[in-house]
Amino acid sequence: MSKDNTKHNDTSSKAPSSTNNQAIDRFKKLQQKEISTDTIFKAIIAKDTAALSKGITLIESTQKSHIKKAQQLIGLCLPYANNAIRIGITGVPGVGKSTFIEALGTVLIQKGKKVAILAVDPSSTISGGSILGDKTRMESLVRSPEAFIRPSPSGTSLGGVAQKTRESIILCEAAGYDVIIIETVGVGQSETAVHSMVDFFLLLKLAGAGDELQGIKRGIIEMADAIVINKADGDNLKRAREAKNQFRKALHLYPLAQSSWSPEVLTCSAIEGTGIDEIWEMILKYLDITAKNGFFEENRILQNKFWLLQTIEEQLKNSFYNHPKIKAEIASQIEAVQQHKVTPFAAARYLLELSRD
Repeated sequence: MSKDNTKHNDTSSKAPSSTNNQAIDRFKKLQQKEISTDTIFKAIIAKDTAALSKGITLIESTQKSHIKKAQQLIGLCLPYANNAIRIGITGVPGVGKSTFIEALGTVLIQKGKKVAILAVDPSSTISGGSILGDKTRMESLVRSPEAFIRPSPSGTSLGGVAQKTRESIILCEAAGYDVIIIETVGVGQSETAVHSMVDFFLLLKLAGAGDELQGIKRGIIEMADAIVINKADGDNLKRAREAKNQFRKALHLYPLAQSSWSPEVLTCSAIEGTGIDEIWEMILKYLDITAKNGFFEENRILQNKFWLLQTIEEQLKNSFYNHPKIKAEIASQIEAVQQHKVTPFAAARYLLELSRD
């Protein structure tokens, strides 16, 4: 892969430009009606963001009729996908993920890229909606016609949302976006799920927050392709440089990754826009190395295998809990376990046998 060969999406050649406006107009006229999967698909590859939003909403729906249409839509979009760079960004709340993503997205758009941002937000336990609302936090980027921002509530099942995010990537790539950025919640197991669907995984850190070394979680560090220390400005600049040296020393203790890439540590100020170009150059260097040694394609294949198995597990779990006999019996079995009338293991075996009938 050449330095600036970012696997540019070539869907424009597959979707004749002469039909683009017709597809978009047809979609807009039908927005208030029940729209066919084919109509949404044609509008998506015609690069209509309203159709893309509609398609992702269809993917996120749990209605049975919508699930079937969503799978049809994904199948139609798949031949137009897999041409974008997928970047995962994580960090604890308050590290400045949204500001950093806006700064990076702005730089990429200036370089002629189309950027899609999929953010998995913490969910309100009352409404189930997104709490953070990335569209309100990226005021500049959201106004750009070359950017698409989609926050999705994480809900109670991270696995389900992660799967839908994985499918949303396909739609964004079919819509012609060159770079897909996935922002994690920044807590819990979301990092593992996002790492399994991106090409480059970036960990944002803060200097002077008391977690330079003791806060390093081995699993997160092993996943990270780069550590970026944000808010390296003003009085914090010296602390950022010290943290950079500490992280570099710590990374030497870890074995070389399968990608043959040695994770780098950089500093930036997202609010001032400094260091962002260097971060993009580093990502391009990583992509060039992994393309040449074959890891890029190998990683994509392994990710597809992972999501195949994850989807099977999710479908089996859903089938189990939606089984009529399980719905009728599970409450009584839980009560029996609570009253020590039966062990959890015996109750589980009973319910599993029941689900096979």
